[in-house]
Amino acid sequence: MNNRLRVLRAERNWSQAELATQLDVSRQAVNAIETGKHDPSLGLAFRISRLFDMPIEQIFDDGHDAR
Repeated sequence: MNNRLRVLRAERNWSQAELATQLDVSRQAVNAIETGKHDPSLGLAFRISRLFDMPIEQIFDDGHDAR
């Protein structure tokens, strides 16, 4: 799954550790999501969405067109 997490984090000048603290996850979890090695749980995706005040679909893209 593609995502914009790294870009959104960089726009706010947050380190991975700072973002992880705000999301209550490890820095390694943030890194794994940013690099596409791990997809977030639905609950974490919602927390990320709320933190950045954006719909989930604007942060994460599964590569399929919605129809």
